[in-house]
Amino acid sequence: MSTPIVEGAKVMSKGQITLPKDLREKLNVSEGDRVVLIWDEDRVVMMNPALYAMRMLQRNLTGSAEELHLSNESDVQTLIDEVRAEA
Repeated sequence: MSTPIVEGAKVMSKGQITLPKDLREKLNVSEGDRVVLIWDEDRVVMMNPALYAMRMLQRNLTGSAEELHLSNESDVQTLIDEVRAEA
């Protein structure tokens, strides 16, 4: 399990928590940006939404190249051409 960066962060009356500067920098977020909070059994993971979206996309596409028999860039281009021709 990872070591907490901030211990004892206080939750304010409206449920707000202030993120320290070093944590904001690590998440690459600034004032007005949104973060993703993910419930993972007994903990909450906070992520930059762009990173979360990329990880979900990677997870969902794992194995797709093999299923489509794409082994090189030429195979990918052929598939793109076929899809464009159908559209």
